Amino acid sequence: MIKARRQQLQFGDGLIAEEVSDLREEWMKRADQVLEDEQLVATVYEALAKRSPKSRTRGRRGTPAEVVMRLLLLKHMRNWSYAVLEREVRANLVYRDFTRVGAAKAPDCKTMGRWGLALGPETVEKIHARVVEIAQENQVVQGRKMRLDTTVVETNIHYPTDSNLLGDGVRVLIRAMKRVAEIAGQQGAKLRDRSRSVKLRVLAIGRIVRTKGGPSRERLQQAYGKLLSTVGRVVAGQTVFQRDRPRGEEIGGSEAAGGAGRTAERTGYLCATCATGDAPSQTAHLRRRYACGREVGEHLRARHRNHSQGQGK
Repeated sequence: MIKARRQQLQFGDGLIAEEVSDLREEWMKRADQVLEDEQLVATVYEALAKRSPKSRTRGRRGTPAEVVMRLLLLKHMRNWSYAVLEREVRANLVYRDFTRVGAAKAPDCKTMGRWGLALGPETVEKIHARVVEIAQENQVVQGRKMRLDTTVVETNIHYPTDSNLLGDGVRVLIRAMKRVAEIAGQQGAKLRDRSRSVKLRVLAIGRIVRTKGGPSRERLQQAYGKLLSTVGRVVAGQTVFQRDRPRGEEIGGSEAAGGAGRTAERTGYLCATCATGDAPSQTAHLRRRYACGREVGEHLRARHRNHSQGQGK
């Protein structure tokens, strides 16, 4: 049976509230005022009542909707897992008072996890909308836009080899030059997109490195030479491309013109921070570095083997 609020307090609740009244953090005091809103509690109550057709009237007494909402808010504010939330609420009187758990038994982590699933994205959206309305009523925000925090999802990334970093640098560089061309128009040197050529060079290096029996030094050296040559042409073309484009004040002084100037400056910055650099000496340095034809991953594995052997002695 689900209730909206705790209707009967225990003897220990008053003692806890008296002891920790001056220990609450500032955000807890402000949040406590907002969470007293009846519409917020009703939204959570309706979501919990949908789990079973007769949850409102039958079954053993469940955790009130007000306590559920406060526990989930505390979890979000502290960025805790449900297991950590259970441990902290059980051990901390301030958290017990804020979440309205009081002297009662704190819910276990599995139960709180089911609450999170029961609320769902629709209920969370309604809660956010109501919080914005409360902020508008108190003239805290205008409420024209709302920024939401998102969950970071773990995903795989490609190994940061030098060839991949060169390919990424060229991709971003060409993308920035295309933006400049759209704003400033087709003037001066024509933009030449070498993304496909660079991608093929990077894939060729990857195939050579994965060759059975180890990569061929000569083949890897030739592949890197072709990649560096192509990247060098992209960097040189960017220098001419940027030189032939007018600055923001010369193409109208509008916001778009200013964006073109900033994009051109950003393009130059990408050129300077790209793995090939903005000078022929950087390209020559990479050519000397890969004269042996070794991929950076192979070099790191060799260093790891030497380090492990040194530790074993």
